[in-house]
Order: sequence, then structure tokens, then C-alpha cells
Amino acid sequence: IIAGGTGEFEAGISKDGQTREHALLAYTLGVRQLIVAVNKMDTTKWSEDRFNEIIKETSNFIKKVGYNPKAVAFVPISGWHGDNMLEESPNMPWYKGWT
Repeated sequence: IIAGGTGEFEAGISKDGQTREHALLAYTLGVRQLIVAVNKMDTTKWSEDRFNEIIKETSNFIKKVGYNPKAVAFVPISGWHGDNMLEESPNMPWYKGWT
């Protein structure tokens, strides 16, 4: 789960961030398939641009770790509101992937 809020994602993907650490640990421990939930989309006003920015930055990093970004599912969610957790969200009509 990646926090999609402004500043939160940047902190997690930074050099010493937990997002980087968790991806590296997962790969090192043998996890070869990822599903990445981008949480807190409500704080970005359900922004497709923000979601795509996070996919791009995260994909660049996980590729260096050893993952194939094209095989990784990225799902925008809002845990607070329950959006895309179990059912499609009307707040993100631009998203057509998994829920």
C-alpha cells in the first residue's frame, strides 16, 4: 500500500523511504508478484494525473529492484471512504482495472 497524498508518496519513495525498503524486502524474500494499492486518493481529489505520476515513479524503482512493472497491478483506493476496495468507485470513473 502506497500513500498517495501530497508529500506522503514523495517521502516513501525517497532514498530512505519505506516504500523503497518494502519493495526491496519483498523481492529479497521471494515475493515475485505485486499488487500495489495507491491509498488516500480522496486527498488528491481522485486525480488520475496523480495516480499516473505515482505509477510512473514506482515502476521506475521496482524495475531496478527486479520486478517487471508491466506485470504489477496498480489500484487507486481510498481506505477512508472504501472506494475501489470491494466495488468500483464512482469517484474514479477513469480507472478500469481491478477493484
